[in-house]
Amino acid sequence: MSALHRLIVSVIALVVVGSLSCSGRDASAPLRKPTALTQGAAQAESASNSSELAGNAERGRSLIHQHQCNRCHEGTGEAPAERNQHCVNCHQEILAGTFPAARDKLERWKPHVGYVRRVPSLIGIENRLDRAWIGDFLLNPSDVRPLLAPSMPRLALSPEDARDIATALTTPRHARRETAPPHPPSQADPTRGRQLLETRGCGSCHTFTRVPPLPQTPSAERAQHDDALLLAPDLAHVRQRWAREPLVRWLRDPPSIKSDTLMPVTGFDESQARDVASYLLETPLAPVPATPAFERLPPLQRRVTYLEVDEKILRVTCRHCHSNPDASLGDGGPGNTGGLGFRGRAIDLSSYRGLQSGYRDDRGERRSLFEPLPDGTPRLIAVLIARHDEERANPRSEIRGMPLGLPSLSREQIQLVDTWIAQGRPE
Repeated sequence: MSALHRLIVSVIALVVVGSLSCSGRDASAPLRKPTALTQGAAQAESASNSSELAGNAERGRSLIHQHQCNRCHEGTGEAPAERNQHCVNCHQEILAGTFPAARDKLERWKPHVGYVRRVPSLIGIENRLDRAWIGDFLLNPSDVRPLLAPSMPRLALSPEDARDIATALTTPRHARRETAPPHPPSQADPTRGRQLLETRGCGSCHTFTRVPPLPQTPSAERAQHDDALLLAPDLAHVRQRWAREPLVRWLRDPPSIKSDTLMPVTGFDESQARDVASYLLETPLAPVPATPAFERLPPLQRRVTYLEVDEKILRVTCRHCHSNPDASLGDGGPGNTGGLGFRGRAIDLSSYRGLQSGYRDDRGERRSLFEPLPDGTPRLIAVLIARHDEERANPRSEIRGMPLGLPSLSREQIQLVDTWIAQGRPE
C-alpha cells in the first residue's frame, strides 16, 4: 500500500473553502460559534463600514504554499501538485483503473479512495464568497455538503493566519466585492423565490435544512455517480457565505463566475434571480437542532485484540495519515513525517509495534498515545471524542479531533478501542 499512502495522505485537506453554494451572514442563527476572527471582523466593519478583513495577502499566499492547499484544490494560485501528490486526480485514476500500478493493488485501493473523487475548486472565489466567512471557516470548519463525507480539516492556523489566507484568496479582483451590509432588505418577492426553487427542481441537487422541505430530495445513491450532487451544499449556508449582488449574478450565470462549476445555467432572468436570492438570504431559518454531547460506552465484556482494532478502524482510515515512511517511499503522511502545515509526529499506525511506539512531542521526546490526560481519558480516546466535539461546533483548543477532516468514529468504534486499551492492549 506504499503508493496509496503517497496518494491519499492529503485526502483530508478538503474543502479549503467550499465553492458551489450561495450565502451571506445571519447573525441571528449562527451555524457555529463566533471566533476571534469574526469578532474582529465586527469591530473592523464598525470602524470602516466594510464587511472585509484587511490582511496580508503576500503572507497569505505563503501560508497557502505551506499548508499544501494545491494537493486537493485547483485555483489556489499555486502550480498544480505533482501527479503522485494530487489526491483527487490520483483517486480518479485509481477508480478508473488508469493509475500505473498492478491490477491487484488497484483493486485493493479502490474501496479506500472512492469517497474523495471530487473536491471544490477555488477558481473565481474572489467573486463569490465573503472574506470574513472564509477566515472563520478556516478556523472552525463546518460540514456544508451533506453528501460529501470528508470536510475541511481543522488546520493549525491562528486568527491572523486565517485572515491572511482569506485575504490572499479574495484579493485579485477585490474591488468588485460589496461593502457592508452584505445583503440589505430588498424589494424582491421571497415567496416567488421559493416557488422558483420548487419548479426548477433545485432540491434534486441541494438540501435546504431549517426551512420547509423542498419537493425533491437529493439521493445519496445518485451522488455516488453524480459529482454535482456530491459537491452541492446545503442552502441553509447561503446567507453566511454570499452577499446579495454576487449571489444574483451567480444564480443567473454560474459559469461566468466560476469557470469549472458543475452548477447548471438556471435560465433565471434578473427579476427571478433576485426573488430566489431574497428567499435564500431572508427566509427565517429554524434553530439549529441541538446535538447531544458524546457519551462513552462502557467497556465490552469480551476480549478485543489489536487485530480486530486494526481491521475495523486503523487500516480503514488512520493509516492514510499515520504510516511507516520506510514502507511508503519516505512519506508517512501528515501525522508521521509531517505535511499540510503540521510538523512530523512520527506516529505509525501501520503495525502493533508502531502504535506502541507513540509520538514525538514538541521537544522531540517520545510519548505514549495511551497516557491519561488530566481527566483520566487515554490520549488516543480523547482525540477521537474531540472529533465529535468539532462536529458539534464545539472544538477543544488543546486537542485536535481525529480522524482529521473525516467523519467521526461511531460510539461503538470508540468503545472497541477503549476496551482494547482497558484490557492492556493485547496483540
